[in-house]
Amino acid sequence: MHYPLGVMLTCVRWYVAYPLSLRHLEEMMAERGVSVDHATVHRWAIKIVPVLAAVFRRCKRPVGKSWRMDETYIKVHGQWKYLYRAVDREGDTIDKSGANTAAIESYNAEYCSDIELRQCKYLNNIVEQDNRAIKRIVRPMLGFKVFRCARILITGIETMHMIRKGQLDGHDGEVLSAADQFYSLAF
Repeated sequence: MHYPLGVMLTCVRWYVAYPLSLRHLEEMMAERGVSVDHATVHRWAIKIVPVLAAVFRRCKRPVGKSWRMDETYIKVHGQWKYLYRAVDREGDTIDKSGANTAAIESYNAEYCSDIELRQCKYLNNIVEQDNRAIKRIVRPMLGFKVFRCARILITGIETMHMIRKGQLDGHDGEVLSAADQFYSLAF
């Protein structure tokens, strides 16, 4: 962590925002006169992303009450694992939703609520399209070695994706680029 914060944030943002591998980032930084190993960039991402994601969650705009949930797959240690994602009716990502049938049924029973689960393949078109953006970034990573790292990096990818969709609140009318919004989470 002896590099300037700006260099670390740039590498982490590029990694979670664009379909780049760690070795691509190593090469790109070398072209800019910064000698950094790809493993170092990975360690930065693992340390920095959870902090930025926590700050983002505190500043995130509220989401709608009607959600669409779907699963997609990611590769972890050579095995395909489910990645559940949810978006609201407007396409805003539901962060840390934890939505699944058992949880909703338990919630309904405990709070006398009547959250309705509807299964219709056409309702999920919006989340299916949203999955594409995440898969596009994950593909060059060639899968993940450890589930913990997968969880952290996907959180970063989701955070950057939500920033691009305009889900970050609290800039008092000023228009910031997605990059500036990402960096603002660190300061």
